[in-house]
Amino acid sequence: MVILKTSRELAKMREAGRISANALKLAGKAVEPGVSTLEIDRVVRKYIEEQGAVPSFLGYGGFPGSACISINEEVVHGIPSKKRILKSGDIVSIDVGAFIDGFHGDNAYTFACGDISPEVQALLEATKESLQLGIKQAQAGNRLGDIGYAVQSYVEARNYSVVRDYVGHGVGAKLHEDPSVPNFGTPGRGVRLLPGMTIAIEPMVNMGTHKVRVLSDGWTAVTADGKPSAHFEHTVAITADGPVILTLPD
Repeated sequence: MVILKTSRELAKMREAGRISANALKLAGKAVEPGVSTLEIDRVVRKYIEEQGAVPSFLGYGGFPGSACISINEEVVHGIPSKKRILKSGDIVSIDVGAFIDGFHGDNAYTFACGDISPEVQALLEATKESLQLGIKQAQAGNRLGDIGYAVQSYVEARNYSVVRDYVGHGVGAKLHEDPSVPNFGTPGRGVRLLPGMTIAIEPMVNMGTHKVRVLSDGWTAVTADGKPSAHFEHTVAITADGPVILTLPD
């Protein structure tokens, strides 16, 4: 069931989104060669808790970290670890959520660690742009297929692939609500977008195959061919005046 938010609830979600976005921004600043993913996770948790909020991911389904930190061919759900040390040339996808006053914010960004190759930089830029194109389609009266098609068509025209096994989702009082928001689809098909809907649009784009597999830790999803993957995400509100991004930093 899709839950429509009131203007008061949207204001609360904007605050949750602000905290999530600020935490993600701080995490990005911590991405440097020689830093462990656990150190970045601690930065995220410290900031969120200082704001009086709770990390959305900590303990979610048993997840042990406050952020999902995925490197290179890791698509999503990478577990922070003191043994995972970043090196120059890595790309680091960080997914952060914060829960405060009854609502969640959820966002992600793929950061470059030091100097990365032009090919990988192009992947990041294409994924980031596909998110913006998806958000532009988050208009009242459109359908979910319009968002998915905008992402998929842009990405595939550049010979990348869109992950099928993981998709965006509704966000609100629960971290994952209806509807599912695929990064692929057919224009004019799917759930109709209504004012008050709040969704996480999150393209996960691979340099090679769209296929993924989950590692033995039960969490970390990696590309089946070992090629790099990028991930960008915003929580977006559908309004009568167009899409509003709720995960904006100060």
